[in-house]
Amino acid sequence: MPRKLHITELGRMDQESFRKSDKQPLVLVLDQLRSAYNTGSIFRTADAFRLEKLFLCGFTPAPPHKEISKTALGADQSVKWEHCEHTTAAIRQLKEQGYYIVAAEHTSASVPLQSFAWPEQPTALVVGNEVFGIQQEVIELCDACVEIPQFGTKHSLNVAVSAGIILWEYTRCRLPEIAV
Repeated sequence: MPRKLHITELGRMDQESFRKSDKQPLVLVLDQLRSAYNTGSIFRTADAFRLEKLFLCGFTPAPPHKEISKTALGADQSVKWEHCEHTTAAIRQLKEQGYYIVAAEHTSASVPLQSFAWPEQPTALVVGNEVFGIQQEVIELCDACVEIPQFGTKHSLNVAVSAGIILWEYTRCRLPEIAV
């Protein structure tokens, strides 16, 4: 019978080691999220997948924030983040730095996530507002769009859930390259 491992048996790094560790060449851009709980959950997922950084754009809640802290469980202290007033400015900055920009959105040119060929260059994944998705002006600056296939009556997933699924797929595709 399997035994549940104690947290001390997991061998996780501390925050200082995390800050100094190599990161995946991936940043996450949050376009106008309204929920601090979703933002906190995304911080926690960014820590789990060892992302470079989060860009919190527009009115996306930013630390310090009680609701972010509640769901981030300390990841708001380990993951680098930057606030940008306009998502388009963040995207332009990332493009200038050589990032390939991928939007997680239903568009006329979206590729199913499982069929998407992740580029070798550093990548930025954009996720959008819980009700309205990613702004059209942001989509127009992106290099590609992916969508998660869904089979029920709803046309979208919670933004934090979507980010987690896409980050796992990105990581799964790059596992041989990632030092674990």
